[in-house]
Amino acid sequence: MQHSHLKRMSVEELWSLHARVNEELARRIWLEKAKLEERLHRVRAVLGENEQEHRPYPKVLAKYRNPTNPEETWAGRGRQPRWLAAQLRSGKKLDQFLIRRS
Repeated sequence: MQHSHLKRMSVEELWSLHARVNEELARRIWLEKAKLEERLHRVRAVLGENEQEHRPYPKVLAKYRNPTNPEETWAGRGRQPRWLAAQLRSGKKLDQFLIRRS
């Protein structure tokens, strides 16, 4: 389709062309995605991987507790919670918030 042909088309014709192009693109993308998913499935089968098998992560117990709100805890992983950062800025030590286990 030449550029000059597009200039002669009405808005309705251009919109119809736009819709047909979108439909065709969606169909081709869907087909390509299906092909890629099939390839991934075959590669996983060769490697002996099962899509449903995930490594079970152990439950991480909380190590620190907010004394003013005992429901707020932190396992010591990731970013420090705001309540703990504020307490540390005020001069308290991290050991003061440890949860004692027997």
